[in-house]
Amino acid sequence: MSDLAARPVSVGDEAPDFTLEGTGGRSYHLAGQRGGPVVLVFYPADKSPVCTQQLRSYSEDMSAFGRLGATVWCLSPQDVASHEEFAATEGLVLPLLADTDKAVGADYHILGPLGFYRRSVFVVDSDGLIRFARRSLTSMTYLPARRLLDAVAASTTA
Repeated sequence: MSDLAARPVSVGDEAPDFTLEGTGGRSYHLAGQRGGPVVLVFYPADKSPVCTQQLRSYSEDMSAFGRLGATVWCLSPQDVASHEEFAATEGLVLPLLADTDKAVGADYHILGPLGFYRRSVFVVDSDGLIRFARRSLTSMTYLPARRLLDAVAASTTA
């Protein structure tokens, strides 16, 4: 059993690397983002009410994330086709990544007891270290964009 499997990743740890397919016909590789902060948003499901509200909110603030040099990626277990439809319907401008086997969710320890994604957010700094981590127990609420922007700003001064 690896150290990653033994304990949840937390602030100060190296972010588990991954490559996933996502919207826009692209592959997204976390290690390829070194040099700038990355916000990883784990959300339970496309088209659910809270997820829709959350991703709309973050999408509306993409220019603010951009001013901080931050990339925002949203991950859930649905496939790319579902993500493409969801993004088009809701006008989302952030990438939606497909973790269909939930391997990335397992690496970040965001899977609930029944294997469902818990709403969670991680800020990874330019060196690939986790600088902010929040795992929701109920997935009923999400962090407002302002709070994530503050976490990103703090990660650039850490």
